[in-house]
Amino acid sequence: MNDILIQPLTQDAFAPYGDILTLKSTPDKLINQGLCGRHHDLAAMDFGPDGRAGVSLFDATPRSLPYVLELVERHPEGSQAFIPMTQNPFLVIVAPDENGIPGRPLAFRTEAGQGINFHRNIWHGVLTPLFAPGLFAVVDRIGNSANLQEYWYETPFTVSGDVT
Repeated sequence: MNDILIQPLTQDAFAPYGDILTLKSTPDKLINQGLCGRHHDLAAMDFGPDGRAGVSLFDATPRSLPYVLELVERHPEGSQAFIPMTQNPFLVIVAPDENGIPGRPLAFRTEAGQGINFHRNIWHGVLTPLFAPGLFAVVDRIGNSANLQEYWYETPFTVSGDVT
């Protein structure tokens, strides 16, 4: 049973792992002479006591399905947000923590224009675009302490499903 089916990304299913960055049904307020809707404060960003916010650009190679999941990682010192710079959906993989190691992963597909924010210390897959270009803005912790733990599964998982 190492098959994982991709499911739609919903706030209820994703809440234990992070935030979905998406437009609300109505903006919190209009700005810029009423021509821009501000959808305010969408993520609980966390940079730890000795970190600061950093904005980076990631240019990731798209993956294809079925996707073989061998590795997950987590960032114990801060959150990490992936904000796509295209309208393409992408694959989001998370795993519950089971006494310091990741449990059975879950796979989600974003909708066009959605981003995500992984909370601090959440096991997750690497950035996994499904279409080119795999260009993302990433907001995460910049600091001097170690902020990456990787875990290689003894038996890989196969992630499959519809991504259209």
